Amino acid sequence: MKLTKIIFLILLLVVAIVIYKQYPKLNIIAGYAAKNMSSNAFLTQRPIDSINTYDNAVPSIKLAKTSVDRNNRITSSSVFGLLERKVHFREGQGAVVIDDDYDTNQKTLLPKRSQQFLTEAFPLGNQASLYKDLKHVDYDALNKAVEKGFLENEATFKKNTRALLVIHKDQIIAEKYAPGFSKDTRFLGWSMAKSLLATIIGVLEKQQGFDIYKPIVDYMDLEGWKQDERASITMHHLLKMVSGLKWEEDYTKISDVTRMLFLEKDMTQSQASKTSEFAPGTHFNYSSGTSNLISGILRAQFKTHQEYLDFPYTELIDKIGMHSMVFETDMTGNYVGSSYAWATARDWGKLGLLYLKKGAWNGEQLLNESWVDYTQTPTKASADEYGAQFWTNTAGYLPDAPRDMYYADGYHGQRIFIIPSRDIVIVRTGLTQRNQEESYPLMNELLKEVLEAVGTENTLENS
Repeated sequence: MKLTKIIFLILLLVVAIVIYKQYPKLNIIAGYAAKNMSSNAFLTQRPIDSINTYDNAVPSIKLAKTSVDRNNRITSSSVFGLLERKVHFREGQGAVVIDDDYDTNQKTLLPKRSQQFLTEAFPLGNQASLYKDLKHVDYDALNKAVEKGFLENEATFKKNTRALLVIHKDQIIAEKYAPGFSKDTRFLGWSMAKSLLATIIGVLEKQQGFDIYKPIVDYMDLEGWKQDERASITMHHLLKMVSGLKWEEDYTKISDVTRMLFLEKDMTQSQASKTSEFAPGTHFNYSSGTSNLISGILRAQFKTHQEYLDFPYTELIDKIGMHSMVFETDMTGNYVGSSYAWATARDWGKLGLLYLKKGAWNGEQLLNESWVDYTQTPTKASADEYGAQFWTNTAGYLPDAPRDMYYADGYHGQRIFIIPSRDIVIVRTGLTQRNQEESYPLMNELLKEVLEAVGTENTLENS
């Protein structure tokens, strides 16, 4: 009995220490667990056990206990029964972490959607089979490269690849999914949402002549900005992540980004409330708050909330047949342009194809060609690593990929690689728990082997 009591006391002490150390984070841990569970459960229809076992089994988050009320679309999560957080799933606007003042019975606006290309052939629609008629493609080598992208190496770290898609000459030439996932599964893009948002701004520029070099204060009422150095910040500075505004992007603790995603009602104001640290254009600082400020500026261009909600879908997303896409909003109905967009791998690939086609789609120029060039032009302050809400390979950070490659990049290894010189788009989704620098070798090896297998028509002619 004494031994049992000692063990019990030790366990109690361990639990007490964990609670003490983690208590300040419990709001964020529970918020993340509930949000991730809700979006996955309602947007992907995956089993709750699978989501708990894999998606929420990351450090700290696995401490949370989460339940789903499918009838009322409420997901609840807490750690040791403390600081429970709730998430409400809304049709059309996705899952949102809510507070005690939020009315789950309030009417939610539905973005205007179209499904007109649903049954069309890829890339306009999603009816596709693997294209195997290109003589310069070594399909055996390509399939081996794709298979290798799913092989795990416990000596290093698990890739946890969920989807790999290779598009060449408007055709899907390789496609593979992990068990439990398919061509119909929506995948969270995380920061690939930033690239989607930038594209929407590009559409706004094309249609309405939005000038990214005008001060933001000309487009949006920002308290205090006109009275200080922030008055000269432009959309260009925001897109390039060189606004000079203070921001801490650290997901391992309570920081600006975790407070914004799991505690704020209006995520567009998180960055807007910050003061300047540097002169605009002089210092690169990757900031999810900046992307959500861009979303707020986008909203300010429309007279009504409905118009704002409709614009991304009617003027871009559904026009290029990304019918699976769900762009989630915060409690005040702003698109979370930093993090929360869901789509199938094929539909994410269409975003890459739009850029490969210089902004043209189905006979219509959706983006100015100059916008496509601007997007991939590297920012000097970022050591030539960042374009405009896209990353670039100008400096060769991925050495075995062409220097003209640029890409959308999301947490856990979400990628859309756009390679104009090779007419290739590669989509990779997964749950790789490594930061960007650590994932470079993994992504570089994948790109190297896929590109070698695809070859070029010139290579065929010279063989």
